[in-house]
Amino acid sequence: MKPIYIDYLNAFDIDALAMTDGEIIAAVEAGLVAQGNGQTVIEPRVHLEPDPSFHGHFNVLRGYVAPLDTAGVKIVGDYVDNYLHGLPSEFGILNLFDPRTGTPRAILDATVITDMRTGAVTAIGAKHLARRGSKVLAHIGARGTAYWNVRLLDHLFDFDEIRVHSRRPASRDGFAAKLSADLGKPVTAVADWKRCVEGADIVVEASRLPEPQPLLKTEWIKRGALVVPYGTMSAVELSLTDIMQKMVVDDWGQCKGGKFGSLRAHVETGRLSEKTLHAELGQIAAGLKAGRENDGETILFWHRGLSLSDIALGKAMLAKAQAQGIGQRLRFA
Repeated sequence: MKPIYIDYLNAFDIDALAMTDGEIIAAVEAGLVAQGNGQTVIEPRVHLEPDPSFHGHFNVLRGYVAPLDTAGVKIVGDYVDNYLHGLPSEFGILNLFDPRTGTPRAILDATVITDMRTGAVTAIGAKHLARRGSKVLAHIGARGTAYWNVRLLDHLFDFDEIRVHSRRPASRDGFAAKLSADLGKPVTAVADWKRCVEGADIVVEASRLPEPQPLLKTEWIKRGALVVPYGTMSAVELSLTDIMQKMVVDDWGQCKGGKFGSLRAHVETGRLSEKTLHAELGQIAAGLKAGRENDGETILFWHRGLSLSDIALGKAMLAKAQAQGIGQRLRFA
């Protein structure tokens, strides 16, 4: 047997790649298009909750993207109290494989990949579902994925106003300051949900609630807005879906089941179902179904996170790393 080597990219290697906003969005959208065209296999994510008192769990995501000739498995921990230890809430590892033989190809630090690809899916959703003239962004939550939500959305829309809110003042103020510096424009930290959300063109809800609580009120959503709720625990009212002309998800197979998710109660009560669902985002990205059709549509986009987005972005990172001589090769067998 010939020697088998694994490409390894740690957090420092991925930082050295300096992936551009455009590269991140393009890689993830290619994966979504493949999904829309029926060229992927997505197994519903599974969870491991070691002990409820630890206030966290592991997500295991599995998938195959045929145009990329790659299968992958990502394991990511999600622990809401990690900030108390000076740690990010999420740590992840992405494993890529040859889909024909099962041969391992690569191991990547997936912590920032998770953040980047989540932000990219939010941005791609807005690209197809938000009003083109959207100028006011409201973002609830300041965890790792939040930064890339705002950064990649602003890359596409160049907002006039960005408002952010999170429960802890130090968190929201620091988040706003970092974004202001990196985006080169003012980002305002606000002290409550209503002032953040009311009147915004795009509303992203990425809160970190210990249990479901309807903090985002339906009456605050203006006509024609795009709402993107994806917190682990629901922060929206049941009535939110009642005002929507279109409801879009990243993958119905993942959204219709499982313990967690911002619209779990809406699925269980039938408000979001195969009948009321407009499309999966991949179908829209592939041109098979319509996105936004007029400025008056109020639209909801719920994404739970797809393995194929991790795989697509990881594969793009590997290609750039190989071209630039970044990373390490590990002897496997």
